[in-house]
Amino acid sequence: MNKGTLLFCLFLFSACQKAASPQQQLEVATKGLHSAAISERGDSLAIGSIWHGGSYWRLSDNERLFNWNHKAGESSTFVAIDFSDDGRWVLSAEAHSMVLWDASSGRAERYWTAPAEILDIELNQSANLALLALNDHSAVIFDVRNGGIRRSFNHGNRVRSVDFNQQGNLALSGSEDHGARLWNVQNGELVKHIKHEDQVQLVRLSDDGKLALSVSKYDKALLWSTDNDDYQVELPLKTEHIRRGLHFSAARFNHNNNLLLTGRPDQVVQLWQLEPLMELKRWKLPKRKAWKPTSAAVIDLAFQDEHNFIAAASNGIIYQLNINDPSASLMPNLNAL
Repeated sequence: MNKGTLLFCLFLFSACQKAASPQQQLEVATKGLHSAAISERGDSLAIGSIWHGGSYWRLSDNERLFNWNHKAGESSTFVAIDFSDDGRWVLSAEAHSMVLWDASSGRAERYWTAPAEILDIELNQSANLALLALNDHSAVIFDVRNGGIRRSFNHGNRVRSVDFNQQGNLALSGSEDHGARLWNVQNGELVKHIKHEDQVQLVRLSDDGKLALSVSKYDKALLWSTDNDDYQVELPLKTEHIRRGLHFSAARFNHNNNLLLTGRPDQVVQLWQLEPLMELKRWKLPKRKAWKPTSAAVIDLAFQDEHNFIAAASNGIIYQLNINDPSASLMPNLNAL
């Protein structure tokens, strides 16, 4: 089956598929979220709410454990937040400051002033370095234990999204200059440059760094190999959706690199099989108030296992998703067509 036929079939079956509903939901912010991060295991949550600053939640019993703000007596506006891979540390960012938090005690360990306005952050596995997306046209590796910039990666416009692989030897950055760039962290060299037709607003790396996703708001979403120039696949979105600026606003690979979760600004979460590429299931997250013209952009996702998933939405609600929900069937295997 050629690429054009594959995309046509994906569109056809996506249109016919009934979206499932979440199994459970938890309200964590009454007026919505600026940012959210779900831990790698899907058992903890850190958020930046619109009215009440930051907080840390244990999802096993839906308990809020800590309230986090950068200054005492003030509600911080967290533009970005991220967990270390083991869930022990959380880095929160306002536009011009960062705090490293101990997730077990809730204590603030380090406070730093940012080198420029922060648009996105990614904490490395050992929680000693952070990759910052900045409005000064750069992505930088910042030492969150001792302070200072370790390395800078330059773009031609604001950097909107960044990611590390689990080992921390690769850094991926996406910019308003229409480019997604993969960098060697050790020597600072550019490994790969993926060109889009518009601003790149989301980038993600698989844990092993072999797969990457780059998403442009008015262009395509590309799944590509970091070490094979021949592998580059477009995740399907209808042309009219792309023209309206509909894109993927959140994404996460599973540990085995055979599944990808994506979230969109129109309340849709999709589970993709990667080889061959096909949509396995989709969910539609409900609005907070069905009679009002509001939406719920998906801002983070996590695998709890290959059947259970967590989605955080901008409406301040966290959703539990399950692939075995009978309200929507799995899509057929396109190899059989």
